[in-house]
Amino acid sequence: MISKSLVRIRLAAAIGASLACASLTHAGTLYTQTNSASANQIQIYETSADGNATLVTEVATGGLGSGGGLGNQGAVALSGAHLFVVNAGSNEISSLAVGPRGQLTLVDTVSSGGAKPISVTAHDRLLYVLNAGGSGNIAGFWITDNGRLQAIPGSSQPLSSSAAGAAQIGFDRDGDRLVVTEKATNVIDVYTVKQGRAGPPHVHASNGKTPFGFAFDRKDDLLVSEAFGGAPNAAALSSYDFDDGALSLTSGSVPAEQTAACWVVTARHGRFAYVTDTGSGTVTGYAVARDGTLARLTADGITGTTGGGPTDAATDADGDTLYVLSPSIGAIVAFHVQPDGSLTLLGEAAGAPAAATGLVAR
Repeated sequence: MISKSLVRIRLAAAIGASLACASLTHAGTLYTQTNSASANQIQIYETSADGNATLVTEVATGGLGSGGGLGNQGAVALSGAHLFVVNAGSNEISSLAVGPRGQLTLVDTVSSGGAKPISVTAHDRLLYVLNAGGSGNIAGFWITDNGRLQAIPGSSQPLSSSAAGAAQIGFDRDGDRLVVTEKATNVIDVYTVKQGRAGPPHVHASNGKTPFGFAFDRKDDLLVSEAFGGAPNAAALSSYDFDDGALSLTSGSVPAEQTAACWVVTARHGRFAYVTDTGSGTVTGYAVARDGTLARLTADGITGTTGGGPTDAATDADGDTLYVLSPSIGAIVAFHVQPDGSLTLLGEAAGAPAAATGLVAR
């Protein structure tokens, strides 16, 4: 006869094994948007402990996409228990609640406060959107406890020019300043935020041409990709000291040796930065020193190869898995980020549509 204590031990072992299997089959979640002009949707990919991803479902945003490329970074953003997404075709932004296993529930869809929203950023209870249509502007919203969005009166501010060709908006790590990159005018705008309202833009010349995506490193230095108008093998990455919101160049236009470096993300807690080279089908990695100085990891600038035209990128919570969206081949490509910054290909997840934009990991 089996004793009750033995039964408990076996039951505990079985539960432990079940939990171990669960952690292997669902280590995290990736989100991108279809950007469909008929009905925009968020695609949900489950990631496993080995870094591979699988498309599991799609959830409607309540708005419309543009049906084509947006020339942007940051079409989706995560903050706390909510996911935020732009609907470029219907001039709206949506808020979705994130469940324990990454599932989504639509909470709110509201006007973006402008035309053609392409990028969104959130910090604590504050959200800002970049509208690239018309004369272009940014607009702010309060995020309520249940994730609904309330427009902030007086928060809308212009870009430096009606011909800005803006690409991304993002908060710094403290949440008291916003950065916007303008591709067509080759400038970087900085907005000071007080009590939720952004002030007028402080306009800074970009060191290199076509400033596109950006990220902040572990010391809040600003890292900006430079596409140089898509000129062959001319792309670069610059870093700026961002103390008090003033931009002071640290590393100027460090070449990627690749074409059209547009999107940028940091990994391994800001020690490395990666740009996706849309014109080359590659990823270029850089080591980021504590003072923000950049050094390319490989002589030829090829740290990883995705194929197609890679766009958005994201890293997992540990910063050691890099995911790259490559809509032209309908895939999200996964890499392991080695301790020295080199990349090891893990695999591809199929299912991304040609108009997909934005990528975040949870």
